[in-house]
Parts: sequence; structure tokens; C-alpha cells
Amino acid sequence: MAKKPHSRECRPCTACCDGWLQIRVNGMPAYPGHPCPHSTGAGCDDYEHRPVDPCVQFICGWRMEQSPLPDWMKPNEAKVIVLLDQHRWRGLPVDVAVPVGRRIPPRALNWLRQFAERENRMLLYSEQIVENGAYTRQQSVSAFGPPEFQRDMAELASRGESLPPAPPAPSPIRLYPGRA
Repeated sequence: MAKKPHSRECRPCTACCDGWLQIRVNGMPAYPGHPCPHSTGAGCDDYEHRPVDPCVQFICGWRMEQSPLPDWMKPNEAKVIVLLDQHRWRGLPVDVAVPVGRRIPPRALNWLRQFAERENRMLLYSEQIVENGAYTRQQSVSAFGPPEFQRDMAELASRGESLPPAPPAPSPIRLYPGRA
């Protein structure tokens, strides 16, 4: 029997709002150590009027419909934001994992590595860089996958480049009753 999809709610998680993902909200930057000005740490102080981009449109891997991530991987609990299928490498999906804090805890990182290996996916994961006791906007990125993937990612990084984003998923085909 197929697992019934369930709705997962953001609240009380604010990991994406708290600057772990580098975003701009109404022109204001949010980055590690500098959360969105509307984040209370338990929600948004202007939730009903939050901007469409990035706030309404963003859905982390834990919240996405039919997410493969277990319940315990909610970003505020597992201390990692997972972005599934962000890039493609040789036709294979590349997932991205960003720590909520300095680094991804071992339990979450081990789960992500096992998932990547089992599902034939590549994984890029980062660690926040701290200088003089404060988070910077820089991250150290590691690649998990076959040696060729790791080599390709190291070469891109040495040139200051990154993988292009994955192409958008095709729109589902809709069948309309009574139409050929």
C-alpha cells in the first residue's frame, strides 16, 4: 500500500528565515548570523503579508509533497535544510544540504549519505565558516558521490563556478473528461 502523503507545516521552524539559507526579503539580506528582520525565531511577525519570493514560494525538502525525508528531519530538529534535486550531474539528481548552525549533525549527514547512495543521487553539503567567533557568508562545500563527481565538484569550485540549476520538472499532463 502506498504511503499517504501528509501535509507538513513550517511552524515553528524558522531555519530558512534565520539566515541559514542566504536570501533577500524585501531587499533585506538574510545570512548566517543575520536573520530576516521579520523572523521572531518562532515564526514570522508579518506572516500574512510575507512576500511571494522567496517566502511563499520556498518549500524545503522536508515540506515538499511526498518528501522522502523522515519526520525527524524537520530543519529545526535535525539542524539541516535539505534542498532536493537542485542540480543535475550526468543526468543524476544532486541534492544540497545546508546546516542550521555550523555543521550538519552526524545523524542527519549519515542519513543523507545513505539516502544518496541507495537512491543513486549525488549530495553537496556545506559547513558554515566562522571567523573571529562570527559566522561569515562563506561556506565550505563537500561532495558525496563517486570519485568522478567529487573531482568534478572540486574543479568547479577551483574555478569559482557551481553546477547549473536542475531544469524545471515538466508540467503534469491533465486529462479532461469528454475531450480527446
